[in-house]
Amino acid sequence: MKKLLLVFLLFTAIVSAQDSIKVNLKNPNATVYTHLYFLQSDSYQPEKAAQTIFPNSTKKPKIAAIRLKQILDGKGLFVDFKQIPTDANYKDSLAYGNSHKYVLFPNVMPLISVEKIGDNWYYSQETMSNLDEIYNDIFPWYVSELENLMPNFGHKKVFDIEVWKFIGLLLMLLIAFLVHVIFKRIIYFTLHKIHNYFLRKDSLAIAKVLKKLAHPISLLIALSFVDKIYPSLQFGLTINKWMFIGLNITQTVFWIYVFLKLVTVTMEVYSEITAKTENKLDDQLIPVLNNLLKGIVIFVGILKMLTVLGINTTAVIAGASIGGLAVALASQDTVKNLIGTFMIFLDKPFYIGDWIEAGGVEGSVEEVGFRSSRIRAADTSIFQIPNSKLSEIVINNKGLRLYRRYNTNVGIRYDTPPELIEAFVKGVREIIIAHPETRSEPDSYNVEFTGFGDSSLLILINVYFKSLAWGVEQSSRHKLHIAIVKLAKALGIDFAFPSSTVMIEQFPEKQSLDLKYNIDQKRIDEVIKNQLEEFHKK
Repeated sequence: MKKLLLVFLLFTAIVSAQDSIKVNLKNPNATVYTHLYFLQSDSYQPEKAAQTIFPNSTKKPKIAAIRLKQILDGKGLFVDFKQIPTDANYKDSLAYGNSHKYVLFPNVMPLISVEKIGDNWYYSQETMSNLDEIYNDIFPWYVSELENLMPNFGHKKVFDIEVWKFIGLLLMLLIAFLVHVIFKRIIYFTLHKIHNYFLRKDSLAIAKVLKKLAHPISLLIALSFVDKIYPSLQFGLTINKWMFIGLNITQTVFWIYVFLKLVTVTMEVYSEITAKTENKLDDQLIPVLNNLLKGIVIFVGILKMLTVLGINTTAVIAGASIGGLAVALASQDTVKNLIGTFMIFLDKPFYIGDWIEAGGVEGSVEEVGFRSSRIRAADTSIFQIPNSKLSEIVINNKGLRLYRRYNTNVGIRYDTPPELIEAFVKGVREIIIAHPETRSEPDSYNVEFTGFGDSSLLILINVYFKSLAWGVEQSSRHKLHIAIVKLAKALGIDFAFPSSTVMIEQFPEKQSLDLKYNIDQKRIDEVIKNQLEEFHKK
């Protein structure tokens, strides 16, 4: 008798202790535990689970409690009780200010939460008011009817799962495939029309990218269909959990792929636009922007993937920020060069192909990279200049000149008669006016007798070539020089060179070295006319 009494007392104490724990509503953790515990198969007491619903917040608290669990199971959401606070006065001050509220799954189900009312915690009024809408969204009636339409064999179990669920799964996958095929054609057609409408040009490269872009977008639509329909098949919580993890990972991968292709399409369109401009710096910006945008897409995609896997991205970002600060401090030059790169693209002190002088380096700009710029000198050697330095030093951009100036002095002999000097100056001026590559407007060139050198009379020639290309300038110089030499030869003018003249006219039977110049004006005019006609022919 004593033993029976002891067993009865122990059983009563255990049951009483369990009830006191299981119906505890004093904190968020206890309320959620109470709700889910009393809806398990081995402890199924929905009337006790309904105590987690605030009285009078719904007419059917038991059905509301059951539906809440079905929603969590249908979306494969495991409740981690280690993450739920046990503080009876818990406040999420960052998100909800001074209100006592806790959201179970803020990223997936932000409308399901518990709040403190009086001394106890219940599922929130917000949850109750949105419960039917959430339930109907996860379990569409037209899919749930499949269970009712199935004959008796459909309710037989294979691997502890009813047959109708396998049939529903196959139908869902078949419809998802058809959705993918149909929408792939529709999306490609739409993207192609949009491209042709805005660019008015059919590009083969962009057409290929658009076709590749349509594939993952249609797959995303098909996956969204699966995500919508799958919970209605009512598989177990464990299966649903892994199913939705797989779906979320697949969707994330496809979204990364879509945005990478969008970057490719954007860069292709941008390259077509920049190809129509004379500015070559925007062409160089394409690979820089392409790498930057793809890097951002991959970084955001990785963060999303970590979120799907249940990793706290806030901690990851904080760690990355601290690590990034340490790397930045350790590699200040690299950071300075990166900032210099952006300053070059913003200020545009030069363009690709411009001839510049910068810090003792002179050459043509070939490339502007993330860290440095490449300058090719006249001897074809390469200078690699850090962009931080290039953005700070004085740059003489000869590529932005309106014209190429050419200035030289021609020396003729001291014994040249004034008439021939005037004729030579006049002839050179006429050559400059006739030259197709020189400016011939008034005050745009100078040919003057400017001084007396050590060994010659100095004739200044100052002209401006129209072409900014170095090779064209050299060709223009050649044509000008040849015409001047021919003019001097035809006029009988000799170019001077450093020399000493010894007068020997006092010696017996020696004649003077004085040259006999022909200064007949008619002949001079005829010579200039003939030289200009010859110049025009060439």
